[in-house]
Amino acid sequence: MIAARPTPLLWGLSLTSLLLMGAIAGFFYAYACSVMVGLAAVDAGTAIRAMQGINATVRNVYFAPAFFGPPVVALLTAWAAYRQGRSVMGRWFVAAALVYGLGGLLLTIRINVPMNAALALLAVPTDPAEAARIWAAYAEPWRFWNLMRTLASFAALACCGIGISFLQSAPRAEAA
Repeated sequence: MIAARPTPLLWGLSLTSLLLMGAIAGFFYAYACSVMVGLAAVDAGTAIRAMQGINATVRNVYFAPAFFGPPVVALLTAWAAYRQGRSVMGRWFVAAALVYGLGGLLLTIRINVPMNAALALLAVPTDPAEAARIWAAYAEPWRFWNLMRTLASFAALACCGIGISFLQSAPRAEAA
């Protein structure tokens, strides 16, 4: 049975899930529409140095909650929804956790992070042609995989939004 009113905990978890998912989707989107576009507008040596600097500083106390938090908070939201008899809502938050967990978090850890680590080990070539070759070999696949994690993160954000739409459902028995 659905609780007549959602608890403050469920409200808070729902909004936190939505905000964290929006933060990480926006973070990846910013790379797609501005960071990588801006780096493509400068010479390759500068782009390599800039990306090395970004990658060296991105893992910080401000980034960690938005990167690691969404699937955890989405699953907590699902748990709270199920506890209140809101199984449809809970399923949307489980979907959000899975979509981001696999398509955002895991993809980043398995693909983008190793690419970034390999770039970090390189000395920036003084030869512009060599720098251009290295940058192209890095940036083209990196942009593709960033687009994939961006799309996954926005899909997970949509799942959170749809889940929240069930928050104010009138109390009734849900079909299993």
